[in-house]
Amino acid sequence: MTVWGRVREDVTAAKLRDPAARGGLEIALLYPGLHAVWAYRVTHVLWRRGARFPARALSQFTRWLTGIEIHPGAVIGRRFFIDHGMGVVIGETTEIGDDVMLYHGVTLGGRQREGGKRHPTLGDGVAVGAGAKVLGPITIGAGTVIGANAVVTRDAAPDSVLVGVPATSRVRRSGEDTRALLTAPEYHI
Repeated sequence: MTVWGRVREDVTAAKLRDPAARGGLEIALLYPGLHAVWAYRVTHVLWRRGARFPARALSQFTRWLTGIEIHPGAVIGRRFFIDHGMGVVIGETTEIGDDVMLYHGVTLGGRQREGGKRHPTLGDGVAVGAGAKVLGPITIGAGTVIGANAVVTRDAAPDSVLVGVPATSRVRRSGEDTRALLTAPEYHI
């Protein structure tokens, strides 16, 4: 896919996930979550080519501009969207599938100092509510919804709903809408 094709795909993904989105130009110019993802793509290429310092420098500059920190070593799929974004942190060994959405204040972080895989893996179609912390080398299955302010430290099966501190899991009921789950009061702390 071309660079412009990917940009159009990202803008379309934002339109689908943000009910406040008015148009493509507004999204492209004013959405810091998209700016952080676009900068990440450049830093990730630099990182993979061994240009670690320039990758980290651009990453830190983007953090300063957007309030969103994405390590250049993270692996992120297509149509990834960060809504609002301020305070989002994505660690170096994080892996994110396609069609994933994060809200502000989300941390995809580590819990150990040893090298190797330290950060979570999120499957396709995962949605993470505001302020949630997903910590350690765990796997969150595809289609899972993580409620606002949840603290997740264990693997989750696909199509789960995770809420609480520490997060508890239940199977998603058939037909449960992701947006409805993220805004339901019983899934906030």
